[in-house]
Amino acid sequence: MAIRIGIYGYGNLGRGVECALRQNADMELVAVFTRRAPETVKILTPGVQVLHVDAALEMQDRIDVMILCGGSATDLPVQTPALAKLFHVVDSFDTHAKIPEHFEAVDAAAKASGKVGIISVGWDPGMFSLNRLYAGAALPDGNDYTFWGKGVSQGHSDAIRRIEGVLDAKQYTIPVDAALEAVRSGANPALSTREKHLRECFVVAEEGADKARIENEIKTMPNYFADYDTTVHFISKEELMRDHSGIPHGGFVIRTGKTGANLEHNHVIEYSLKLDSNPEFTASVIVAYARAAYRLGTEGASGCKTVFDIAPAYLSPKSGAELRKALL
Repeated sequence: MAIRIGIYGYGNLGRGVECALRQNADMELVAVFTRRAPETVKILTPGVQVLHVDAALEMQDRIDVMILCGGSATDLPVQTPALAKLFHVVDSFDTHAKIPEHFEAVDAAAKASGKVGIISVGWDPGMFSLNRLYAGAALPDGNDYTFWGKGVSQGHSDAIRRIEGVLDAKQYTIPVDAALEAVRSGANPALSTREKHLRECFVVAEEGADKARIENEIKTMPNYFADYDTTVHFISKEELMRDHSGIPHGGFVIRTGKTGANLEHNHVIEYSLKLDSNPEFTASVIVAYARAAYRLGTEGASGCKTVFDIAPAYLSPKSGAELRKALL
């Protein structure tokens, strides 16, 4: 029997989950839940219900895993613990500093209901987190380096759009090539924030807006741009739509380390991603972890889990015997 999936929230990530489910024959999309008027939301899968989020309370017996596609700032801290009282859940909570408290809230709710909640699934946190763990365990005497990009930072783009006089904007995070090469060489450099990444902004300004003021506000914005070398380009709405409509991203996790009686041998481990669509790739990872949530639930597990707690075999539709034969 197929694993019955619900999608809670239908933005870029929710659409990505819907697409990913089409590639997983052991899963079935049962319903999409939205805060909008359901009749205004058009999805890709024929015959699947679009319901208001309030209707999720009535679907407990029809959905095995609810995939949460809301934002980390205000949606997931409330939604994931609430829905973990009803379903196995998976989310992509990515506010790194607040993961411990989010874990505790989801763990309490999921243990009380006997459900499994898997949080912070995607590529960072997620796949990058796993690679940092694996590499650090194998090379305990060493250093971690994480580079993001080249890719669109949706949070930074939104921050620019909040500036008075800005109609629209896209911001790209770009690794500094010299820093990347220094790390790959095994030199173990000590790198500041500014030395690791550049930020490039493409901004559509209102007619008559003070572009010098806008550029200054961007470059001096604390927590977003002030600590980086930032370039600002003012372009037309048409140029933004033509040249910057996608949501690519990616990055690198690198671990450098030493082994030997006198630590005389150097090693470099590198994991990299180059993504045409950040939300679609994130969604694909989430769907694999939805399978794990269901399987763990059938075994009687409960409580909150992260990618660190899930054995790789739980992610694959293949049996243990098939995995050992084909991949081991």
